Amino acid sequence: SPKNPEQKIIKRVIALEGDIIRTMGHKNRYVKVPRGHIWVEGDHHGHSFDSNSFGPVSLGLLHAHATHILWPPERWQKLESVLPPERILVKSEEE
Repeated sequence: SPKNPEQKIIKRVIALEGDIIRTMGHKNRYVKVPRGHIWVEGDHHGHSFDSNSFGPVSLGLLHAHATHILWPPERWQKLESVLPPERILVKSEEE
């Protein structure tokens, strides 16, 4: 958490440094992710404390990469590294 680095939160990485993202509720409609930062979002748009609330996150706060959901047992699954279709980048640094 950018507000409390001792607190661990799990968010989806939506954009990397240099990418331009169309935001979902941030004060700026479009954001170019600065060097050394990522843009993260939760799965519950409008109800998630994420980059739309606090802006780009320093890569220094990135702790791990989630690969599976283990709890509750009925949700056990491997996580796929794909963007939701509604979160396609405006412009990628690689383009």
